[in-house]
Amino acid sequence: MANKRGDSARLRRKVRVRKKVVGTDERPRVCVFRSNKHVYAQVISDSQGKTLVSVSTLSKELADAAKKSKGVEAAKQVGVALAKVCQEKNIRRVVFDRNGFLYHGQVKAVADGAREGGLEF
Repeated sequence: MANKRGDSARLRRKVRVRKKVVGTDERPRVCVFRSNKHVYAQVISDSQGKTLVSVSTLSKELADAAKKSKGVEAAKQVGVALAKVCQEKNIRRVVFDRNGFLYHGQVKAVADGAREGGLEF
């Protein structure tokens, strides 16, 4: 079961961030979620209300690599894979949504990997 106190603090931060961060068709939002075992990232167009791209450590292309590398290394691979899929769909510029998580560790690694892959924040 989730730590209610810690999770509620994250949800408060999430609401505060989401007031300012909005994804459009020209510049969709990259939303990152991390659990204890996996890292998920998705590109969302809030104007359409649709998820355009999603990648996680559970994805087929990253499942084997995620078993070998954990934590920050796996999160960076998620960011690079996300950028690769976005390039295929002609998505170049995005807005980063840390989803209430602090910007360090795995969340920062996803952003750095996406930048390396060619996405502009």
